Amino acid sequence: MSLVGFKAVNHPQQTGKRGASDTVDERITPQDLFDSLDREFRFTLDAAANAKNAKCPTFFDLASNGLWQSWCGHRVWCNPPYSSIGEWVEKALLATETGCEVVVLLLPANRTEQGWWQRHVEALRDRPRGRVETRFLAKRLNFGVPGNEGGKFKTSAPFGNVLVIVRPPAADEVMP
Repeated sequence: MSLVGFKAVNHPQQTGKRGASDTVDERITPQDLFDSLDREFRFTLDAAANAKNAKCPTFFDLASNGLWQSWCGHRVWCNPPYSSIGEWVEKALLATETGCEVVVLLLPANRTEQGWWQRHVEALRDRPRGRVETRFLAKRLNFGVPGNEGGKFKTSAPFGNVLVIVRPPAADEVMP
């Protein structure tokens, strides 16, 4: 796959001026990946979805804005808009501190140098108590997008992915 002629659409410099493009941010989770994770985590809420791509009967869409809703009491699946990942990871940490049972986020694996990853993931990941766990996926995903919801592309995304699993802190854990 060549990136010659590729023009970023949701780069921070662009979104800062005009906001994110929803058509770029909507990357529909492959059903087989979700089904496998749902067997393990038993999700009750899709925090960043719409009526066409929601993976759970209970979901938040653009209008209801999952960043502003309570996730308390839920087991959350979240494939967030990639133009605002940091906000969603921060929300996952806060939600698990205030009654959310678990949050599993599907994120691009090529963002580990960014500030949100360093602050919210790297600082807490893979410790003995298991507050934040990372699972790098072995292959690139073939996402669906509006008009091609089933993800029937000839090639996969130009980046790998990682699952970030956030659990409530231990009672005696000091938050950074």
